[in-house]
Amino acid sequence: MKIPQIEPYIDLREYEEIKSCFEDNWITEGPKSALFIQKVKELLGVKYAHFAPNGTLSLYLILKALGIKSGDEVLVPDFTFFASASSVEMAGAVPVFCEVNRKNFQIDVSKCEELVSVRTKAIMPVHIYGMSVNMNEVKRFADKHGLKIIEDAAQAFSVSYSDYRFNDTEDRIRKAGTFGDAGSFSFYADKTITMGEGGLIVTNDDEINESLLYLRNQGRINSGTFIHPQIGYNFRITDFQAAIGLIQLNKLPEIIENKKRIWNSFAEKLSQIDEVKLIEVEAFSSHIPFRTTIIAKDAFDLMNYLSKQGIQPRTFFYPMHKQPAFKGFMEYHKKHFKNYSFENSIFGYENGVCLPSFPTLKEEQIDFICNKIKDFYLSNNVKS
Repeated sequence: MKIPQIEPYIDLREYEEIKSCFEDNWITEGPKSALFIQKVKELLGVKYAHFAPNGTLSLYLILKALGIKSGDEVLVPDFTFFASASSVEMAGAVPVFCEVNRKNFQIDVSKCEELVSVRTKAIMPVHIYGMSVNMNEVKRFADKHGLKIIEDAAQAFSVSYSDYRFNDTEDRIRKAGTFGDAGSFSFYADKTITMGEGGLIVTNDDEINESLLYLRNQGRINSGTFIHPQIGYNFRITDFQAAIGLIQLNKLPEIIENKKRIWNSFAEKLSQIDEVKLIEVEAFSSHIPFRTTIIAKDAFDLMNYLSKQGIQPRTFFYPMHKQPAFKGFMEYHKKHFKNYSFENSIFGYENGVCLPSFPTLKEEQIDFICNKIKDFYLSNNVKS
């Protein structure tokens, strides 16, 4: 049995929607893109939404729209995908890495206090593995230090946070990505819904929205004019991508149901294996599993064994502070923030295993994976 890490849930429905782009002779960003934006604004409850070519560039656009510039610092979790930090570098600023918790590897705001300097302009909470960050803590911290909030919600499309308090007086359920000054999403092939590639920015701020209009459309509000009041670029997508996205939005309830079924099935079957446990989902967050994420004894040996059985596992994120590409930033980090440790992000990488969780994963495939994990530990216990 061959079981890949990801398998996009696409079929003839997406094909038929793309075909209509040819029939209508509209292939660039157009009516399907506009319809997708309208539906997403309704789903997420936001005032404004804009496309970007991918999630990395949506983060970059937010940073530019917020005026983040050379010499500024942005607090970024040490445990995240490379793009969270590289987008900060792309904007000319310095990513300052902060520790995460060990329950589910979300940013640990209590460990951010010692990282704040006069150069710190923003914090970037990253909603990891289909769960929400504790946004109450992030908002209080950002307000205390006068920081902008840039949410990286690439792995948390439609995830809810159920205990948000405005000024500690009002409770509201809101979606990940909608709490800060702006939020970023990704529609890459492994995301909850996909366009193959694609990113999205959401905001409720009028000034940020206007800045984004200029930035993503060659420094002008509307196309068709050759007068450019501001510096801007081309960050548009195509209606081919939006066509796929529209069908994916229709499939979203089914995708969520299947991902929860898969998580619950793994949870039941893996509960019989003492050497592994699923990471914790906190009560304030809904959960749309991005991967089946486990902490496992002898994680790298387990992944090597599973690979030989035709199962494609994946490690947790390699800590940002250890990335060879960020060596220069870490020299800066050590100079300004002495004796700062990243024990939890290191622990996650050394002990975490991502198992498949794509929507079409079948029950017999889950059984196969769990039986192979059980075989691995039984074999190791016999040897020891």
